[in-house]
Amino acid sequence: MESGNYSVLSYARALLGAHLAALRAAWRDSDRGASAVELAVITAIILAVALALLLVIKNFVHTEASKIHG
Repeated sequence: MESGNYSVLSYARALLGAHLAALRAAWRDSDRGASAVELAVITAIILAVALALLLVIKNFVHTEASKIHG
């Protein structure tokens, strides 16, 4: 894996970890209101967008690299 992709993945994992920690704290404190549900939904959306962006960038880089080399 290239170092550029690794930094994006590590950022996404850190962001997800922070949101999951907040979600776990809310569940531990018995705060199961709308804010915990909203946090879970927002976390899932952020993760999906980050993964989609990662795939788009990776596909673009590979396409351009094959144009350069081939």
